[in-house]
Order: sequence, then structure tokens, then C-alpha cells
Amino acid sequence: MEDLSKKKCVACDGNILPFDTSEIHKYLKKIDDWDVKSNEDKSFYLIKNFKFKNFDESLNFVNKVGEIAEQENHHPDISFGWAYCKVKIYTHAIKGLAESDFILAAKIDKLD
Repeated sequence: MEDLSKKKCVACDGNILPFDTSEIHKYLKKIDDWDVKSNEDKSFYLIKNFKFKNFDESLNFVNKVGEIAEQENHHPDISFGWAYCKVKIYTHAIKGLAESDFILAAKIDKLD
């Protein structure tokens, strides 16, 4: 199976269609324990909750995710606090999911 974490995110200019559900399910098999949810406008996103022992571990993880996001030029929504972090990924330009979202998820999984 293809290791998405070795690929590079590609900037999206909005000229592609978001993945349909069959494409999403194909890519979900390549990442670990991410959920697919939809917004009110029916656009899909990836989300995963991470658990830690304390605030410092959560903050450290968030900083590492931030470093990856900057390297990949693909920025997730992150919320965190004492012993948890929630990461939400989607491609804003297409209001949905594309391969780069799954690449970013795979890279984040390598941190966990």
C-alpha cells in the first residue's frame, strides 16, 4: 500500500473537484483512525482526536503539527487543551477533500 507520508502536499488553486465518497473511502484505508465528517454545506473533512498525559504533551504535539503544516503549506484547524488535541483537515479552496488532505493526515500520524 502506498505510503502517503512520503508524498508532498500540492497547493490547490480550486481547479479540481473534491473527492467523492468512493475516493474518500479508498484513501481512508491509507491513514490511521481518522473520521470523515461533513459540514452544514455537506462538504467533507477529516478529523482526529489525540490524547496525551498533560498540557505540555498536547502543546508539543501541536507545535510539531504546525511545523509539518508549514513545511507542506497545508494548514489544518487545530484545537487543544489539557491532555488533548483535535485536528481537522480539508482543502478550503475546493470545500472538500483532496489527496493532500490525506497526505497531511499520514504525516501527522507519524508523530503519534
